[in-house]
Amino acid sequence: MLKSFIDAHVHLNTTSRAKMELALRHNAAFLSINTDIPDFDSIEKQEQIILELQALHPGRVLHITSFDNRYWNTDKWLTHVLRQINGGIDKGAVGVKMWKNIGMDKSLRDENGRFVMMDDERFDPIYKFLIEKNIILIGHQGEPRNCWLPLEEMTVNSDREYFAKHPEYHMYLHTEYPSYDEQMQARNNVLEKHKALKFVGLHLFSMEWNLHEVASLLDRFPNTMTDLAERVCHAQLQARNDHQKVRDFFMRYQDRIIYGTDVIDDGTLSDEELNDRFSDLWQRHWDFFATDKILTAPEFEGEFRGLSLPQEVLCKIFRDNAVNTYGFEKDIFNPLDKVTTK
Repeated sequence: MLKSFIDAHVHLNTTSRAKMELALRHNAAFLSINTDIPDFDSIEKQEQIILELQALHPGRVLHITSFDNRYWNTDKWLTHVLRQINGGIDKGAVGVKMWKNIGMDKSLRDENGRFVMMDDERFDPIYKFLIEKNIILIGHQGEPRNCWLPLEEMTVNSDREYFAKHPEYHMYLHTEYPSYDEQMQARNNVLEKHKALKFVGLHLFSMEWNLHEVASLLDRFPNTMTDLAERVCHAQLQARNDHQKVRDFFMRYQDRIIYGTDVIDDGTLSDEELNDRFSDLWQRHWDFFATDKILTAPEFEGEFRGLSLPQEVLCKIFRDNAVNTYGFEKDIFNPLDKVTTK
C-alpha cells in the first residue's frame, strides 16, 4: 500500500477505537459520511459520534453532514434544512450529502403525488446556498443500473445480495417508481442548471456499468469529481473484458477520482470483523490498481489483470484527490510518501 492513504467514503457510526488503531497502523485517514438512512441513527447522533472520534484522533477523520426531510411539504422544511446544514458545517463538516431517498422514497412526493427528484425547484435555494458558501455537495442518486434488473440478470454478486436483502430498493419490483434514466437525468439537470456547484458523484455517479458514461459526465461537468465507493468490482468486471479501456479511464481521469470503500461501522460487526473487512478491501483494491497480478473478485466469475497504474496516479486516487477535495491536512501523514516495498 501507499505509506499514507485516505478511505474517503465510510460510515463510522460507533465510537469503537479499533478501526482508528487500524488506521494509525496504516497511516490512513477516513471521510465519514453522515446520511439520512432509516437504519442509521439520526444525523445529530452520527455527528456526535464523529466529533468524539475527531477529539481522540485530530485530523484522522473528517465528515460530511446531511439533512432530513421531516417537514417536507410544509413551510418549515427549507428553514429546517438550512439550519441542519449550517449546524453541520459549523461543527466541522467539509460538505453536504444528498442521498437516494430523494427520488426513491415514496413518502417524498409533490402535491400531485409524483416522486420528488433532485431537480425539484424547491431544492434550488439549497444549491444556491452551497454555491454561495463554497460548500461541496456529494450525491448518491439512484442505484446501480442492476437495481432495475431481475436478480438473475445482475452483473455482480454484491448487487444481487444487497437487493435480495433490501427489496424496498430493488426497483425491478417497483415499476411505479422513477426509472434509472429519470434518476440520472434529474441529477444531470441540477448540474446543468447550477454549473458553479462543486459536486462529487458518489459510486461512479451510479453509472458504474460503463466507465465511458462516467467519463462523459466528468467531461461535461468540470466542477465534478467521482468516487469508487462499493463500485470497484464494476471496474474490475470491465477490466476482465477490456483491460486497456479501464486502465485508460483511470489514467485520463486521475485527478477526478477518489478512493473509498463504503464500509459501514454500525456495531453489527465485532472490532476484529470490521478491521478484517477494511484490511481485505484495502489490499484487494490496492492489488487491482497498483499491480499487474492476475486477480479474482468475489463479486463475479473469471480472472482479470491489475491495472499497474503509475505511482503518481496511485497517490492521487488513494490520497491526494481527497486531500484537495475535502481539505485533509497533509501534516497528519508521516511520512507523506510513496509506495511501500511490500
